[in-house]
Parts: sequence; C-alpha cells; structure tokens
Amino acid sequence: MQQIINALASGAVYALMALGYTMVFGVLRLINFAHCDVMMAGALAGYLCHGFFHLNAVFSILISMAFCGILGVLIEKIAYRPLRHAPSVSALIAAVGVSLVLQYGTMLLFGAEPKAYPKDFIGGVVQVGTGVLPLAKVTALALSVLMMAALQAFLKCSRRGRAMRAVACEPYAAKLCGVKEDGVISSAFFIGSALAGAAGVVYGAMYSISPLMGTAPGLKAFAAAVIGGIGSIPGAVLGGLVLGLAEALASEYISTAFKDCLSFAFLILVLLVRPGGIMDTGAGTDRT
Repeated sequence: MQQIINALASGAVYALMALGYTMVFGVLRLINFAHCDVMMAGALAGYLCHGFFHLNAVFSILISMAFCGILGVLIEKIAYRPLRHAPSVSALIAAVGVSLVLQYGTMLLFGAEPKAYPKDFIGGVVQVGTGVLPLAKVTALALSVLMMAALQAFLKCSRRGRAMRAVACEPYAAKLCGVKEDGVISSAFFIGSALAGAAGVVYGAMYSISPLMGTAPGLKAFAAAVIGGIGSIPGAVLGGLVLGLAEALASEYISTAFKDCLSFAFLILVLLVRPGGIMDTGAGTDRT
C-alpha cells in the first residue's frame, strides 16, 4: 500500500501538469513546452512565500497558483499571441525560447544551487495500516483529484467554461456566436499555469527546487497527457496516475535506471496502438 501511494503521489504531480497541457492544447492546439518551467517558478514562489513571509502551505500554494497563472497569461500575450497565425513550428520555437529564458533568468536571480522546503512546510506522516506515508505525497494525490473535479465543474457549469469548450470544439463558430477568443485563450493559460504552480509547490516539498527541476516531470506530464488522451481532463489525470504507478512498479521490480525510460517507451507504444490515448479523444491524432 505504501509503495502504491508513493507511486500515485508522483502520478498526481504529472496529472496536475498534464491538466495544464490539456487546457492549452484544447483551445489553441499548442503544446506549451514552457509549462514545465512555469512549474519551477511556482515551486520557487511557494518557497519564497514560506521563507520570507512565513506563510503556511495553503496560502503558499494559493499565492503560487495566482503568480503562475499571471505568468502564463503574460507568456501567452508576449510570446504566443503574435505567432497565433504563423506556422506551428514558430510557436514551438517560441516555447523553447521562453523555457530557456525562465530557466536561466532564475539562475541569474536566485543562483543554480538546489533549495529545499523546511521539513515543517508539508511535514508529518499519515498512518495507513502498517505503513507510514509522507503527508506531502498524500497532499499531492488529494490535490490532483480536487483540482480535476473543480476543473470539470468549471468547464461544464460556468459561462466561461462553456465558452472554452466551444472554442475547443469549433473556434470559428464560437467567434460567430460572440465568444471572445483572446479572453478564452488567456483563461486557459491562466488555469493551466495555476495548476502547474500547485504541482511545483507539492513537487518541491517532496524533493527539492532548482532552475531545471521542471524538465523531467514536465516531459513526463506531457507523456501522461498524450497517454490519457490529450484534450481530455479525466484522461490527463488517468494518464498521470497510470504513468506514476508504472514507474514505481518498474523501479521496484526491474531497475530504477529503467524508470525514466519507461515513460517515453509507454508513450511510443500508445501512439502506435491507440493514438487518441486511453480515453481515445482523437484530438491531435492528425499531428502525431
């Protein structure tokens, strides 16, 4: 049970980030590869909130989400919006450029050495039967489920959520019906980046913080989004949890060196067998 919860906690971080990939891809058909560095910025924001302002974990996560949401909107307005009608490779190059700016800008401002949250940030353990689970990992799992439920409710019940689904389905028809495309895209970036901020704080509490910390989990989260079915919110969460569980089992029964390789081997297998992902959304299969 302890090993399964540990695996699902890692998968929950992937799921939170995969939700961000899914939000942006749904309305813009763009893979935002700077998303992993927004996660890093969120982890650093939470660290500063706790270290300098002595805020608890809840307020640190909320402020980190707000900061990353604003950062995501700024990235969309500055880097992606001018290239919206350009060839897709231009936006891809812009995403790589934004990623490098965030990484090396952070190194310049805060240094390259790793930092760690204090043990009391999300400290403590939870007793489950005979096993003992770190509270940070239980928090990651609970946060992932909560965020998915809240996001589903937002998309189905709110006016802005319905507008986002309309743009994702038929952008031209949505525009004819009066939906403001720019506002919808900014909302998608805000929500997706805020989720990355929450993932960054939890991931930083489980491990450590560094300017390059988002690269590995960000790429795995992208793999999780595709495995689950990019464009599908339940698929993003399912893909993250499945990937986390598969990594843990591979590490336990095969080799820890094989763990990182498994994510992308699994991704290639899914693309070959079921390009629409587990949920078979069909989104993006023409670009596979």
